[in-house]
Amino acid sequence: MTDFLPFALPDIGPEEEAEVLDTLRSGWLTTGPKARRFEAAFAEFLGDPALEAIAVNSATAGLHLALEALGIGPGDEVITTTHTFTATAEVIRYLGAQPVLVDVERSTLCIDPAQVAQRITPRTRAIIAVHFGGRSADMAALLALARPHGIHVVEDAAHALPATHGGQRVGTLGSSATVFSFYANKTMTTGEGGMLVTRDAQLARRARVMRLHGIDRDAFARFNTPVPAWRYDVVAPGFKYNLTDIAAAIGLAQLPKVHRFQQRRAAIARHYGEALAGLPLALPPGPAPGDVHAWHLFPIEVHRMPRDAFVQAMFDQGIGMSVHYIPLHQQTYWRDFCGLRPEDFPVSQSIYERTASLPIYSRMDDAAVQRVAAAVRRVLEGA
Repeated sequence: MTDFLPFALPDIGPEEEAEVLDTLRSGWLTTGPKARRFEAAFAEFLGDPALEAIAVNSATAGLHLALEALGIGPGDEVITTTHTFTATAEVIRYLGAQPVLVDVERSTLCIDPAQVAQRITPRTRAIIAVHFGGRSADMAALLALARPHGIHVVEDAAHALPATHGGQRVGTLGSSATVFSFYANKTMTTGEGGMLVTRDAQLARRARVMRLHGIDRDAFARFNTPVPAWRYDVVAPGFKYNLTDIAAAIGLAQLPKVHRFQQRRAAIARHYGEALAGLPLALPPGPAPGDVHAWHLFPIEVHRMPRDAFVQAMFDQGIGMSVHYIPLHQQTYWRDFCGLRPEDFPVSQSIYERTASLPIYSRMDDAAVQRVAAAVRRVLEGA
C-alpha cells in the first residue's frame, strides 16, 4: 500500500514552537498570562468590543459552563440536533435537564428551525445550535424563534471558526453564548481546548468562577503578586475546566493564521468540487451567498455503492476517512434514554447511511488533494 494519508493533521510551525518554549521558560505553565492574552486576542479577532472570552480546556467544558451559568437544571428542556457529537447533548444531562433532539435540514446539514419550532414547550429553556462542518446554521431563524419565548440560544461552534452568517462572524450573532473548539483536528488548535464567548457580563463572571472549582480568584491573581495574596473563597461547587498557558501559547500562534487556514481549506473544497464533478455523489452544502464557510469537514454522499464499502476501498488506497456523524439516535445511551427511533430523523439517518468525510486540512498540498480526488474517482467509477 502507498503511504497512508491521514484524515486530519494539525498545522503547527516554528511560531507555535517558539511560543510554547517561551512559556516553558517563563516558569508559569498553568492558567496565567498567556491564557489571558489568548482570551483578549480571541475577542479582538471576533471584532466585537462587547464580547468577553473565557478560555477553557475543551468545547465540552465551555458548553457545560454556558448552560450552568444560564441556570439550566432539572425539569428544563434543551433542544438540539441528533446530528452532532455526543458532547452537545451530554452537557444537558450533566445538569439534569432533558435533551430534546430534532433533525437537520437537507440543504445545510444544520439544525432545522422548523422542527425546533414544533418542539418548543413551556419547559424549553434553551436551544443549542450546531454549526455543522464549518457552515453556519440559520441563526436568524433560530433567534427569531427563541426571543418571543425568552429561550436562550447557545451556539456549538466547534466547527465554525471563522465562519459567518448574514455577513457577521459566528460568535457575534446575538446568542447568549458561543463555544469554539481547539481540538487537534479543528480549524485552529491548542491540542485540547476551547473558548466560550458572550456579551453577557453576568454569564461571563459565573463561567470564570465555575471553570476553576468555584474559587473567586484564579491562581495567577493569587500567586503572581509581590504581597501575600493567599486567601480565596469557594463560592460554588465548580469544575476543573481552565486552559493551561502551554495550550494558550499554541493558540496565540495559531490565531493569526486562521484566515490563511480557512483560505487553504476553501481552496481544497473548490478543487474537490471540480475534480469530483460527474461522479455518482453529492457534495456538501457550500456557504450561503456572501458568507464564509470554515470547511472543517468535507462530507460527500455516495450514491453508487454502500458507504462502508466506499470507506474501506478508500482506506485500501491509503486514504484516511471518517463519518460525521453516527447520530445520537443511533447511540445506545441516547436511543434508550430519550426513546429515539431512526424514522424520527429521516434526514440525519440518510446522511449517516450515505456520507463519508474526505480529508481536508490546511497542511494538505496539491498533490495530496489530487491523490484523494483520484482515489474517489477510481473507487466510484469501478463500483
